Parts: sequence; C-alpha cells; structure tokens
Amino acid sequence: MSAWTKRIEIATNVAILCAFVLVAALAAKRLWEPALLRNSNGPPIGANVSLPGVDWSRSNQSLVLALNTGCHFCSESADFYRRLVSSADSKGTRVLAVLPQPISESRAYLEKLGVTITEVVQSPLSAADVSGTPTVLLIDQNGRIRKAWVGKLGLEQEQQVIAGLR
Repeated sequence: MSAWTKRIEIATNVAILCAFVLVAALAAKRLWEPALLRNSNGPPIGANVSLPGVDWSRSNQSLVLALNTGCHFCSESADFYRRLVSSADSKGTRVLAVLPQPISESRAYLEKLGVTITEVVQSPLSAADVSGTPTVLLIDQNGRIRKAWVGKLGLEQEQQVIAGLR
C-alpha cells in the first residue's frame, strides 16, 4: 500500500468518525432538549395557584408578577411593568406582585422601581409553580393559570402580555 493510499484511508476514517459524533450529538440534543424546555418554560397552563390571602374570584382575571428583589432582570423590566400595570388598571384586571421577601421590603423595591401595585403578597414562588424570575402569570377567577411568560421579555412578548388582558 502506498503512503498516499494509507493517508487517504486514515482521513476517510477520521471523517466518518467525526460525522458519527456529530449525528450522535444532534440526536441526543433532540431527545433531551424538549424535556429541558418543558422544565424551564414556567408554570403549566391550567395549574391551580394558591397564594396566602388571595381570593381569585374577586376578579375575572388577575395578573401576577412573580419577582425577587435580587433579580436584575426584574429591575431591568420595570418600565414594562409600569406600562403593564397601567394597561391592566384601565381594563379592570387585578394586579398582584408575589415576592419571597417580607412585604415591607417588597413594597420598597417596587416603589424604587416606580411600579405601583397595591396587592403585594409574600410567598415562596414555588406556591405559584414559579421557578425563575421574573414570571408574569395571567390567572382566571378560579385560580388557574391561563398564560405564563418567564424571564426578561422582548418587545413582541411584552405586547402579547398586554394583548392578553381583557
């Protein structure tokens, strides 16, 4: 066998091995990515939310902002929250803020952001099936999640949230 033939054979074997590794990696990503997305997309639609002292039947729908005082995405979204609260108020949608910190600390945080929400609830975020902040939930009068948005939202998602208010 000549030196060139041997080099071509080695190069072909390396190319086949690289192609196999690439195909295996893509297959693994397809298998496991949907499970990861399901876990990170937020609370399941239709799930019941039970927060201390909150009676969902007081309003046809409620907008819940699940925030955390240490969340920089929450702070960066303050302008959106101000617009959202204004829009919700004009459409008669109840707005609540849920934070794990004490109510006095949470109110001071919202005041610093310029976000005026009268109903502030202290609760572990897990009570609302929230695993990351910020999360915006649209909840019906039965306490069921109708829509959920997780993370710092882009302009299109912000418009979806506002459009979801009746």
